Amino acid sequence: MSIDASPTFRTFSHSQQPEPVMLTSTHDGLEFWQYMIAGSIAGSVEHMAMFPIDTLKTRMQIFGGSLSVNPIGVRQALGSILKLEGPAGLYRGIGAMGLGAGPAHAVYFSVYELCKEYFTRGNPNSSAAYAFSGVCATVMSDAVITPMDMVKQRLQLESSPYKGVGDCVRRVLVEEGVGAFYKSYKTTVVMNAPFTAVHFATYEAAKRGLSEVAPESASDERLVVHATAGAVAGALAAAVTTPLDVVKTQLQCQGVCGCDRFSSSSIGDVIRSVVNKDGYRGLMRGWIPRMLFHAPAAAICWSTYEASKTFFQQLNDKDK
Repeated sequence: MSIDASPTFRTFSHSQQPEPVMLTSTHDGLEFWQYMIAGSIAGSVEHMAMFPIDTLKTRMQIFGGSLSVNPIGVRQALGSILKLEGPAGLYRGIGAMGLGAGPAHAVYFSVYELCKEYFTRGNPNSSAAYAFSGVCATVMSDAVITPMDMVKQRLQLESSPYKGVGDCVRRVLVEEGVGAFYKSYKTTVVMNAPFTAVHFATYEAAKRGLSEVAPESASDERLVVHATAGAVAGALAAAVTTPLDVVKTQLQCQGVCGCDRFSSSSIGDVIRSVVNKDGYRGLMRGWIPRMLFHAPAAAICWSTYEASKTFFQQLNDKDK
């Protein structure tokens, strides 16, 4: 019989105060470092598996926006890359994501679990607590992933002037300074805060709902439940936040391969620039590959994360 990976919550009397959450405390029977490893594995698997779709999204958000060409669809973007660059063109920049995804997701999931344990005390079904925990997690993890995400997107561009991750980092430091790595950080946080709130609240609600449909087989179908709930959450969150993702891409790729350069990192200025060139539809460029990315990516990420948690739970039980 498999180990129950769902959270176990404690109740407190009115006279008993909950103890503060410590980095060494256990929750779901796991230590803090085990959450970090599980999150790191989940994030790395998610981004490596879905990277070609992410490349298509970047190309679509740049074409028709900063570059003076007509917007292109998923089929056109894929055909252009395969024809001009071959299959390898879909994986340009994957090294940057490999360096950033693991540490960022380690922070992401460990902070989420700590916040979730603290904020759901007394009310384990609080969607607001899950959403707020997700927002806290994403603010912290974005500080880790933003520099490598910028490098990744610049390498994904057609005819990118950079030879690789190291060359891109070196040239950006010399030509633009350290601040260039974080020009999109504010936009990323503004985008990912609602993304994560919608994602986590939808994920937890969908997971509970799916488990309640057939509670007698919940243990046997746990992986399917996590994957399905993750896919629903990822698709919905991706659709809602696409306009801000377009802004982020414009800021991260500015001045490269003919992309517009902006005088400030103002979200409003970039939105006005996109609308002036391509109308309001320009704010939804790349929404199809973005949803195609996040639905399976979230399913892969959550199922991998929960499987890793189950592994550590079983390992910890053997040591008792």
